Amino acid sequence: MTGLRFINQKNSQEHRAKSEEQRAKSIKIKHKTIRNTMFRFENLEIWKKSIEIAEQLFDIADELEKKKLYKFAEQLRGAALSTPNNIAEGSGSNSKKEFIQFLNIAKRSCFENANMMILFEKRGYVKATIKQAILREIEDLCRMISGFIKTLRD
Repeated sequence: MTGLRFINQKNSQEHRAKSEEQRAKSIKIKHKTIRNTMFRFENLEIWKKSIEIAEQLFDIADELEKKKLYKFAEQLRGAALSTPNNIAEGSGSNSKKEFIQFLNIAKRSCFENANMMILFEKRGYVKATIKQAILREIEDLCRMISGFIKTLRD
């Protein structure tokens, strides 16, 4: 009896070790797959630029929250996120026409961000130098989006 119990325990331990090894391989495969996944929009310079601007706008929103301007911070984050979101969403379209519609929405979100930066500077919530730097970045992005739209139409 004792010998059988030992064999069963040993088999059970070996089985558990194999199961853990298989689970570890499975996890490695899953992580490898995730790392290698790339969406079409990640290759777009307009998306990369919009993410950079969004990060800067999120930093400004964080500063607005410190001043207890929660509604402004929330509005700025939403508009900042709208630009890269629309570029990403549009890149999944099946037609150029539909993609262009999303790009136009992204461009309009740029204008919303620019408007907020102008108002925030007028109200003293943002320094003029920061506003100017962000507006230059937004203007560059708008030109890039317009150029990309033109390329899609040709």
